[in-house]
Amino acid sequence: RSKIPLSKNEGIYIQDFQTGKVRAEMGPQSYMLSEVEELWEKSLPDITEELLKNGGGLGTGDIRKMAYFEQSIDPQNLSGRDKTRVVTYRCPCNTAVQVYNYLEKTARVVFGPDLIILGPHENFNVLSLSAGKPKRSNSLKTLCLMLGPDFITDILEVETSDHARLRIQVAFNNHFEYDLNGTEEEKSKLFSVPDFIGFACKRMGARIRAAVAQVMFDDFHRHSNQILITAVFGMNEKGQINKEVRFKENNLILSSMDIQSIEPVDAKMRDSLSKSVQLAIEISTNSIEAAASHEAARNEQIARGELERQKLYNEKESEKERCKLLELQAVTAAVESSGQAKAEAQAQAERIIIECESEIEAAKLRAEAAGIEHNAQLTTQEALRKQELDYARNMNRLEIHKVKKFKDMISTIGGNVLAAIATAGPANQVNMLKALGLESVLITDGNSPVNLFDTASGLVGQNQ
Repeated sequence: RSKIPLSKNEGIYIQDFQTGKVRAEMGPQSYMLSEVEELWEKSLPDITEELLKNGGGLGTGDIRKMAYFEQSIDPQNLSGRDKTRVVTYRCPCNTAVQVYNYLEKTARVVFGPDLIILGPHENFNVLSLSAGKPKRSNSLKTLCLMLGPDFITDILEVETSDHARLRIQVAFNNHFEYDLNGTEEEKSKLFSVPDFIGFACKRMGARIRAAVAQVMFDDFHRHSNQILITAVFGMNEKGQINKEVRFKENNLILSSMDIQSIEPVDAKMRDSLSKSVQLAIEISTNSIEAAASHEAARNEQIARGELERQKLYNEKESEKERCKLLELQAVTAAVESSGQAKAEAQAQAERIIIECESEIEAAKLRAEAAGIEHNAQLTTQEALRKQELDYARNMNRLEIHKVKKFKDMISTIGGNVLAAIATAGPANQVNMLKALGLESVLITDGNSPVNLFDTASGLVGQNQ
């Protein structure tokens, strides 16, 4: 016993010889067999072995779909497969592979690009498809179902109602409609028709042959495209051609058709048709040349007539413009003769207007100046009168205050006091005056002094 190294996506088949059960051990790991285990060799059909060596497809080199399998060729399978190793297959892009489990009697579908790892009791579902032009059954063996978008090319032999045999080469754009998240039953529906290419070509060929058999060769030669497209896609309730053909058996959809060539099968008929076509082309060319020369002559005559009409029209327009020029010259001369006098009169009138406006403006300014001066004099006189009145009012108030003050003093002192003062001696008078806050004032003119006491005596006498 020794450890068996296994890398990622590598594995071995192991059988327990006590129970007989077989299982697969996958890497990355190093696995050592136990005392009751041994390596188990998985046998595959010869056709499956050959398909694995060729990347999943087997057929002649002229089949276009062989390019699908070049990316899936495993170099390890070219020298021979180790049957104890787990079988793996790289599923190409836009393809589907069906794997069947014989022990559980179930099938699973793997969509590419993906790596398929076969269990001990699983095997590939090998498809046998039609290929070549025209299509031949069992020409392509493959593990993959091409989901598309792709196209199918076929050559059909048809016969018109007047027994003209024709060879038609057509190409159909096709794809499968599927859901990656659907159930296994829905996915397995894609493989319900083993040869989807032959199935589609037979159905479409039958439609085309039936449609061509109902028309004459001449009608088909003229309306071949319309006849074939209508035959393949059919008409809907509104009288319009359907956009696609859907096969409910395996969800195959044909979306469009390309008519690549139509030619007779009989060589003599092909030569006759070629000659008739050449003759028709020559006749059509001659008629086109004659029509073109006639059309050129007609266009030349039309162009000459248009040129003459254009010349006459240009001369007429020239005379109209000349009349307009003369009218403008006359108007210009009249304007020049009357313009100077009009300009002088207008200038004189404008000068008079300006002078009058200037005098009016000066009179307005003088009146405004006189008014301003008069208002200033009135304001000055008013201020002087107001000052004189204020001065006189203040002086009168001062005299009244003095008299009132003196009267209040006299009334306060009383007549008896003044009489005593008058009869008292000078010294007592002076003291009393000082006590009363009065000073003796000597009023003299330089020769005869007058004492205030005399004045006071006089005032006292007057008061009495």
